[in-house]
Amino acid sequence: MPFVTSQQLPIALTQGDPAGIGPDITLVAWAKRKEFGLPPFILVGDPDVIASRGHLLGINANVTICEPEQTTSIFPDALPVFPIPVGFEVQVGQPHVGAALSTIKAIETAVSLTVEKRTSAVVTNPIAKSVLYEAGFGFPGHTEFLAELANKLTGRVCKPVMMIAGPKLRVVPVTIHIPVKDVPAALTEELIIETCRIIAAGLRDKFGIEAPRLAVAGLNPHAGEDGAIGIEDRDIIHPATIQLRKDGIDAFGPLPADTMFHEAARRRYDVAVCMYHDQALIPAKALGFDDSVNITLGLPFIRTSPDHGTAFGIAGQGIANESSLVAALKMASEIAARQVTA
Repeated sequence: MPFVTSQQLPIALTQGDPAGIGPDITLVAWAKRKEFGLPPFILVGDPDVIASRGHLLGINANVTICEPEQTTSIFPDALPVFPIPVGFEVQVGQPHVGAALSTIKAIETAVSLTVEKRTSAVVTNPIAKSVLYEAGFGFPGHTEFLAELANKLTGRVCKPVMMIAGPKLRVVPVTIHIPVKDVPAALTEELIIETCRIIAAGLRDKFGIEAPRLAVAGLNPHAGEDGAIGIEDRDIIHPATIQLRKDGIDAFGPLPADTMFHEAARRRYDVAVCMYHDQALIPAKALGFDDSVNITLGLPFIRTSPDHGTAFGIAGQGIANESSLVAALKMASEIAARQVTA
């Protein structure tokens, strides 16, 4: 059972791209809410899309339009929806640029509800960035957009940090969606230090780890062999870990990435801090593809997400795996409850 208190507000769950599997996994999660012990959530999206997908999947969710304050009483018998209409009939598995504005509006609304403390957390279903780009979306992805919304709604400038958290491993990539050839130039001592400070604070605040241990990966093979196979490990990453330890953060490295992820090594740290996207996400997905969660640290609100994409090719077929969404909802609930009782 999730760690939930009676004072806890419902979770705001965005629909994601309406042509993808977001509606599918939302419906299955709600249908198995008792089996999974899920906290109450309200879907921020199009009630017609979710009802239509439910009909296709054979799930009668009794979709009910409501306010967040009504969610807890409605959730046991119906799927609560805060309506954000798409404006046209969505074709399952066929993304359309015309749906982009409603997808963006759903994210904005979920964040607003959470900042206003009408909901406890934001959980985001998968979006198709290419569809949003076609509509003029000016952010690399969810994470950067959420940071901009936080700045707009709270006046707080945020440095968002993406963590993938699974049952066996937590990872953070210092650089994210940039070409591999650009990673060495993007890495700086200051960036690594700032990222690790946010990670340490997030592990204390959101996971209750009082003295987090950060294993910092090297960039080059064998962590550079003291400059023989690249100088970044010696001249950038190592000085960053020295400064972090001076600051009281238990960060150690650079470590050879090829020996960081076996079972015995993982017992020695709470998070692996990696230098680029695939260095972090390959081991994370190999060890927990179906039940890992994307959580954004550094925001003034809780945000989690399934660690997968829209999967247009299987939308509406009843074969999408809901496990990562279930894990994201539970993690958001646990963090919210921990902060309520802190």
